[in-house]
Amino acid sequence: MSLKIVKRGRIWYIRGSVAGQHVYESTGLGEKRAAEAKRARREAELVQRSAHGATATLTFAEAAAVYMESGGETRYLTPIIEHFGPRRRLADIDNRAVNACAAALYPTAATSTINRQVITPISAVVHRAALDDPSLARRFQRRREPQGRLRWLTPEEAERLIAAAPLRVRRIILFLLGTGCRVSEALALDRPQLHLESSEAWIAKAKNADPRMVILPARTRRALAASELPKAGAVFRTPKGERYKVRGSNSGGQIQAAFNSARDEAGLGADVTPHVLRHTWATWYYAATRDFGGLMDFGGWRKADMANRYRKLAPSDLPRRLLKHGWDFGANFVQPETDESGNRSENRSVG
Repeated sequence: MSLKIVKRGRIWYIRGSVAGQHVYESTGLGEKRAAEAKRARREAELVQRSAHGATATLTFAEAAAVYMESGGETRYLTPIIEHFGPRRRLADIDNRAVNACAAALYPTAATSTINRQVITPISAVVHRAALDDPSLARRFQRRREPQGRLRWLTPEEAERLIAAAPLRVRRIILFLLGTGCRVSEALALDRPQLHLESSEAWIAKAKNADPRMVILPARTRRALAASELPKAGAVFRTPKGERYKVRGSNSGGQIQAAFNSARDEAGLGADVTPHVLRHTWATWYYAATRDFGGLMDFGGWRKADMANRYRKLAPSDLPRRLLKHGWDFGANFVQPETDESGNRSENRSVG
């Protein structure tokens, strides 16, 4: 039995069986000649798949659908799927095809953008397909990114930023500086995931889908404990008391305006963004502890080369300066009490 087209309302549908597979699907077309052409292509595809196996004819669009249904990141996939179209076989996607896709979608983009928005999502789709059929496994060449200066804040710069920020944003800044969380991870934090008694926070909605527990240094914990935290829902909220809408993982656009205002008042440059606070935590944490395993675990990095960038950034006096400003990342360490603006009091407590 072959396929045929039947009209339902204004739309033609494909119906029938080929190679033992029953089909009933919309063409999305109202013009009969175009619908007939689509039927012929669909029938040829099913015959080819029957003869050569599903893997040989698996399209990128089909593989991407499986990847997304499995919980994969969808953010950058739509333009890639549209570029390759519904018929491009996954087996035909090689480095040349990836480069052509990058040139078509982002002709003037930076190397980092190509890696993040083209090569990484394509690699993820292929990797997921290879779980079902190892013969599909392959690697794509990432573009070498220039290693620029990694911006981080000195304790003194951080104090100026904290002092200049409004209370609502100040608490977020203190949380980011104390934990190294990405902005999206912090804004997604719910009250039951914040454990002030044990100075911990459970990051359930992590960028790489690997939840983790982070440790709150005493200064961060005290700032949160002094806040009127909600009993349920989001810990950090908009001026209207609403949950932030999380878009992306690193940009910090949700708090950008208030952050930029505080940054400018603090006399810091435009290169200081909310994500710089993650670089700052990593630099501080490693300088204070020399614990590379903790750096990777608490920072949520899967690859050592990502975390390794922070091992050679800090001057030798950074641990002392951190303690001076109330930042203790060590275990059972006595540190000076500070309020949210960094002013020392006479009381001392164990972090």
